[in-house]
Amino acid sequence: MIQIRPVSDLRNKFPEIEEIVVKEGQPVYLTKNGYGSMVVLSLEKYAELTDDIELKLDEADKEAELTDARYTQDEVFSRVRSRINDGK
Repeated sequence: MIQIRPVSDLRNKFPEIEEIVVKEGQPVYLTKNGYGSMVVLSLEKYAELTDDIELKLDEADKEAELTDARYTQDEVFSRVRSRINDGK
């Protein structure tokens, strides 16, 4: 079940939020003045979301060190769009 809580619960009910995030492995969506403000995740869940991206960025950094080729933002996003559209 999606957990949506006011941001004040982070301070006032931290153990309860921690239980949901760490032990149950679920994100908690926090609101401020009725609007979405942030999401609280466990370190493990955050790592699951970002590890692949960090590896790809490391690969890109290594490749950039080996070549003088540089691409504009338009060239990069054009290639990304092409790959996305070709995959459909």
